[in-house]
Amino acid sequence: MNSEEKIFYVLDELEALYHNEARSPELGHTEPLDGLILTVLSQNTNDKNRDKAFANMKSLFPEWQNVIEAGASPLEESIRTAGLAHTKAQRIITILNRIHDDFGEYSIRKLAGYSHDDMKKYLRELPGVGAKTVACTMLFDFKLKAFPVDTHVSRIARRVGIAPEKYSAEDISVMLERIVPEARCLGGHVNIIAHGRAVCHSQKPECMSCVLSGICDGAEKFSLPQ
Repeated sequence: MNSEEKIFYVLDELEALYHNEARSPELGHTEPLDGLILTVLSQNTNDKNRDKAFANMKSLFPEWQNVIEAGASPLEESIRTAGLAHTKAQRIITILNRIHDDFGEYSIRKLAGYSHDDMKKYLRELPGVGAKTVACTMLFDFKLKAFPVDTHVSRIARRVGIAPEKYSAEDISVMLERIVPEARCLGGHVNIIAHGRAVCHSQKPECMSCVLSGICDGAEKFSLPQ
């Protein structure tokens, strides 16, 4: 089975197991800028801390204009649970100022009129915004074809044999975006993350109960007695 065949095998098996095959409205935001900032907050932390920080920030500053008016210190305090609060606060303020300068408002809805490549380029040039943040914003908030690659997706892609060990997360994202049909990107992304959390752990993966063990290059290694 080659890597492309493995990709579709993984998508099919995990879709059958976790059932995240559709685009879920609750995974996006009416204002894509909210999704962008949420993903900035998610860097180097877990979803629980990210969501707590975002909810706290929005309760104190309901509008992005309120963040700018309050300044860096109050913003930093409001997002402290997400970690790296000082760095993230500075990045958020810089992003907001840049977006207001470019679009005359605290919104990135106008990016919907950009081409796929131009949207990606614009987002990638914002401070602290990497390939994963761009892909998340495009997939969840603009409903466009993208395949975000986090630690779970990159680990499973390399371990199963979809991607070479030398591939970076961005390399894997580009490959998956090229091969996976648009309609399966969101479900595939969410299902792989679910599998990484539930079964294919970084340490001591549960290979004996894994639906992918039959095609996984790493299954024999991790199934050996330790």
